Amino acid sequence: MDDKQLLEQLIWIRSQAVTFATQYPELEQLDAAHQPSAQNLLHYLSVRSHELRELQLALIERGLSSLGILESHTLATLNSVIAALQCLKGETPSAAPVAPVSVATSSELMERSATALFGARPLHREVRIMVTMPSEAADDHVLISGLLEVGMDVMRINCAHDTSDDWQQMLGNLRLAESQTGKTCKTQLDLAGPKLRTGTIKAVGRVIKLKPKRDLFGHVYMPGRLWLIPEGAEWIEQEFPALEVSGKVLADTRPGDDILLRDAREAHRELQVVAKHQHARLVTTDQTLYLQENTELLFERNGKKLGKGKLIHVAEVTPPLALHVGDHLILTRAAEPGTAGERDAEGVQTQPARIHCTLEEAFSAVQTGQQVWLDDGKIGGTVEARDGDTIDLLITHTPPGGAKLRAEKGINFPDTVFHSPALTDKDIADLEAMAGKVDMVALSFVRSSDDVANLQAHLQRLGIPDTGIILKIENRAAFENLPAILLTAMRSPKVGVMIARGDLAVEVGFERLSEVQEEILWLCEAAHTPVIWATQILESMAKNGAPSRAEVTDAAMSIRAECAMLNKGPNIVETVRFLDGIMQRMESHYHKRRLMMRPLSVCQNGVL
Repeated sequence: MDDKQLLEQLIWIRSQAVTFATQYPELEQLDAAHQPSAQNLLHYLSVRSHELRELQLALIERGLSSLGILESHTLATLNSVIAALQCLKGETPSAAPVAPVSVATSSELMERSATALFGARPLHREVRIMVTMPSEAADDHVLISGLLEVGMDVMRINCAHDTSDDWQQMLGNLRLAESQTGKTCKTQLDLAGPKLRTGTIKAVGRVIKLKPKRDLFGHVYMPGRLWLIPEGAEWIEQEFPALEVSGKVLADTRPGDDILLRDAREAHRELQVVAKHQHARLVTTDQTLYLQENTELLFERNGKKLGKGKLIHVAEVTPPLALHVGDHLILTRAAEPGTAGERDAEGVQTQPARIHCTLEEAFSAVQTGQQVWLDDGKIGGTVEARDGDTIDLLITHTPPGGAKLRAEKGINFPDTVFHSPALTDKDIADLEAMAGKVDMVALSFVRSSDDVANLQAHLQRLGIPDTGIILKIENRAAFENLPAILLTAMRSPKVGVMIARGDLAVEVGFERLSEVQEEILWLCEAAHTPVIWATQILESMAKNGAPSRAEVTDAAMSIRAECAMLNKGPNIVETVRFLDGIMQRMESHYHKRRLMMRPLSVCQNGVL
């Protein structure tokens, strides 16, 4: 490509971008502060609808910008490159269209938007840290104080758990912690959205397994342990399970006594009383046994009978549904308990397993041949048939050896178009209960710009139109409609995007997640819209105290966003401290790399 061809192509791309931006008549409906950013987004969408890789290489050969980081100042970058090319040709640079955002002001716009949502930038790092509140945060301001001390900038309240009273107690504890630490923290309310999960599973009985731990030679080094308590007695949950015993015989027992029984398999077993705590008795066994409802216990001391009692109120056992590739699973509209189906002596399924799907619209919207994924993508299937009340899935994907599907697991329909609104009746009630009490509201399962407009209408009705809006991008439709969703959201003064990578990975395919999250980051950069990097950041550390190597690398990548979200866990305070350290080190030497630009898939699918 010679200089003339290169210059002509760049000028043509620029004119296309300018023309494209003028074709969005709703620009004046946007918040005034967002209008330059919206124009820049439209310019960027136009540019990225073209194949640019050959052009980029030609620019690199001439020592010019490769257009690899033009997201936040698209037209200004094109103007500069065109002017430089004209100078190289010995021409006087021609008059260029005025860019809505200059290179100098683009960073200011993003920082202004991030500060409006997440508060002032911490002194020692750029990326804010958001933490999901556990239920105990409603009663424990010390936990929140600890999180503030180590670096929490945003408190996240998940409406899928607890109640509005609990959420308000969390906010009260935050205010107390702020006064004690001298630190401030923004708050985000995550609306639960449509519940798309598996239903309950039918219990098979009331039984508990007690099993000792053995070494390599089969010697018991830790016996099975269990608390026995009198019928109806109050009991604070301890390390070991507790079962109730009918009658009064338990009160007469003491350490050293024996308990004889036949377990659920009719095996003769024996328990030993080893400790006494008020009305409770700790018993142990060196044998594996299965204790079921109404198991008769014979209490003895030195071979003499003390009396009898029965086990009562043993918890129900609901085993998961075992699924293998080639099996069938029936999703039911009726909220009936799930069943495991039947198998022959060879293990081949003869009757399919069944389980309830909580989203009624799925039974009218889904089509044969479409994909369905369950339990965060661990189980995959294809719709073989549907009749309005059931969906017959042929299981096509499980881990090696099969999978176990439990109650309350997520279901994804990546190929299915749903028309139900993202806001449910529960979401609206939660929004009304918390109106004016939080800084921002996260919209779950957004699929279209109509969902955003619906939320904005409710915020207007409640008299809180300035409340920040966070768009949770967690399904394929939201990703494909992201440009239109962003433009509609920019009618509000404060807007952000959360990349909910868990559901998103299932919806678009795990192999595409890296590509898709990059496209989201680019589009949000072009719109000067802050991004929250979410899902499983340092999850192993938060839950178990130590991160995996892959999680540390992933956490380091979160500095691409304006905020990183951590989920709850027993080690969350130390996890926040650890993430804070990673960010400080990475931000000192991280620079964006040059990007090769093939056409974006969202531009190919139509942007508005």
